[in-house]
Amino acid sequence: MAEKDSTTEFLKSAEEAAKAILETVKEDGFIQVFSHLDADGVAAAGVIGKALLRLDAKFRIRITQWVDEKIFAEILSEKPQMIILSDFGSGYINLLNDKLSDFKIAVLDHHQIVGEREKPNIIHVNPHSYGIDGARDISGAGVAYFVAKKIDEENVDLAPIAVVGALGDLQDKYDQRKLGGVNEKIVEDGVNAGLLTVERDLIFFGRETRPIHKTLASTTNPFIPGISGEEDKSLAFLASLDIKPKHGERWRALRDLSDDEKKRLCSALADYLLSKGLHIEVTNLIGHVYTLTREEPWTPIRDAREFAVLLNATGRMEKPSLGVSICMGDRGAALEAANKVLEEYRRTINKYLGWVMEKPERMKEMENIYVVYGESFINEKIVGAISSILATSLPNPEKPLIAYANVEEGGLAKFSARTIDIMTNKGVNLGEVMQVAAEKCLGNGGGHNIAAGAQVPIENVDAFIKVVDELVGKQLRGEKVRS
Repeated sequence: MAEKDSTTEFLKSAEEAAKAILETVKEDGFIQVFSHLDADGVAAAGVIGKALLRLDAKFRIRITQWVDEKIFAEILSEKPQMIILSDFGSGYINLLNDKLSDFKIAVLDHHQIVGEREKPNIIHVNPHSYGIDGARDISGAGVAYFVAKKIDEENVDLAPIAVVGALGDLQDKYDQRKLGGVNEKIVEDGVNAGLLTVERDLIFFGRETRPIHKTLASTTNPFIPGISGEEDKSLAFLASLDIKPKHGERWRALRDLSDDEKKRLCSALADYLLSKGLHIEVTNLIGHVYTLTREEPWTPIRDAREFAVLLNATGRMEKPSLGVSICMGDRGAALEAANKVLEEYRRTINKYLGWVMEKPERMKEMENIYVVYGESFINEKIVGAISSILATSLPNPEKPLIAYANVEEGGLAKFSARTIDIMTNKGVNLGEVMQVAAEKCLGNGGGHNIAAGAQVPIENVDAFIKVVDELVGKQLRGEKVRS
């Protein structure tokens, strides 16, 4: 399918979902929205929530980690006239067919599709159905955005939130950390509406909002051992490069540095990381920066990547309603509370990363993968963020990484798998690996080719790791992983 045709067909499916939503609202029906708890899922929920609010619809939003029996029980007791699943759902088609065949459902997702063809009660909007790569060309928030735009053109003002979702899902895979594919259409919408600007610059958390030494100390992607989490060492590092952190009495932010200072900082960081055995290309530290022009300078929602981290923090730290409220326009109490959650999240991430690096047995190298044994120490809601950060700085970045944490009350282990783009050209598809391995170990899994997840019973953890290692090896040898 040609690229233009595939996008046109994808947009038709978004229009179909929009019509179904409008019909339900017209009939005064109650809509239950379920969305994933990462930055993209929270952004997607905010986009749908704002579109429904503008329609004066009756709706409720629930942010959750996965589709499970609890959700089915809630739906069966509430009996909504429509269910919307955003940023997940495509991995549960058989379950939805089986459990919810009497309900009108819209699945707005970008993950790989698992299961038989959905029943007629399900409207399924997914880029993969049209040959569009959901791992890099459009996110869950992007899918939600196109549905919202088909509901009413006024919702074009939600384009920046969809961009935030895509960056939160690390879809800046094009040259110099750029968003491409269908995401580019969303960026264009935002730029044309005067809501977004795009420029090339250093990419660090806090480039708009923090003194330079605090920016370096709060950086987790890449994680800089000895500087991340250490403001005094960060100040000493800048002093060694003759970069002054203050201009008179005022602290300088990254955006205040001269081109020469930025070059010196970049090259010194690359050398420092290399000295620690971490292979980070200097080019990875520079890229396209997306600025939300209507947001106040010096706030964490002006830079789209910072906004994404804020949303991720609210979802992972069990305060997702704050993130959804901010996406829907709250710039008062919700933003203030979310900033506090963000600080706690950053401390937690640094604590976990420090813990993993502390002892070699906490991250083991196997034949084809690395494994992080988070067990009961790492919170299962944060294991995905940890695996994303660690996967970018492995001694051998071509080996995928899987990290897990125990969900004690459920008797499950939550796994998160990550790899780099180049591995997909070598045949690696982690979504398929996690799905097949989980099925063999009485769990379920799926996701994207470069980022996926699974849940398996705790007693099957070792068996699951062994199967994942074997399946990645098979893919690298060009063999099929399904028997």
